[in-house]
Amino acid sequence: MPIDLTKFERGDSAGGAEPGALADRLAHLQLAQIVHRRRAIILFEGWDACGKRSAVRRLAGAWDPCAFATHCLSAPDQDRHWLATYWSCLPGAGASSLFHGSWYRYVADERLAGRLADKAWLRRCDEINEFEAQQRDHGTLIVKLFFHVTAEVQARRIAKRDADPWRRWLAPSGDRRGQLTRELRQATWTDLLSHTDTRWAPWTLIDANGQDAGAEAALGAIIGAFEKNIPLDPPAEADKVVPIGQQKAG
Repeated sequence: MPIDLTKFERGDSAGGAEPGALADRLAHLQLAQIVHRRRAIILFEGWDACGKRSAVRRLAGAWDPCAFATHCLSAPDQDRHWLATYWSCLPGAGASSLFHGSWYRYVADERLAGRLADKAWLRRCDEINEFEAQQRDHGTLIVKLFFHVTAEVQARRIAKRDADPWRRWLAPSGDRRGQLTRELRQATWTDLLSHTDTRWAPWTLIDANGQDAGAEAALGAIIGAFEKNIPLDPPAEADKVVPIGQQKAG
């Protein structure tokens, strides 16, 4: 089914979950992931000023920093295949890779800049689907989150950020371009999400008009994916599990 972003324009909403309870659940799930040596890729995509950083910050605050890495990538290395940069960031056993911006952001920006004609655009979508299918076949959990906000909420947040000299460094020129071409950007992202919403790596759309509620919804989606795909029981011979620190030290 095609993805319609306008269905997620419900306006501001308030958070309801206890931050401590979410953090405790995330910490326990990460421990299960480490013990059972499962891999995870978590993508944070969405509009500029939609609250992705806040969600990443809350997730990072709940997790052991030794078992995940955060990647904030711009354009990939032009001397290699365009996905090679992302391949080098894939997680090992028992670890997660968080992408604040990913291969999706790069492909969308290339399309908007007019550097991808229809045939090349569809080929990139196919390459993404094959790449993600390979990760799933290798036992990697993929969680793809798209944070959606209304044009009014986005404009208000960007204006507030631009008024703060300590925060306006967060790509203000790019944000303004995004505001000027919102309709085109939304059409591009709608097409990209629809072409890459697969059974092995589906998209979860986050209503991020309320920043706290959006972060909580994102963490809830991560919790749900981990609970569904990672064993929650301790190993049968728990006393023989090598401590993580000893394992990493060899």
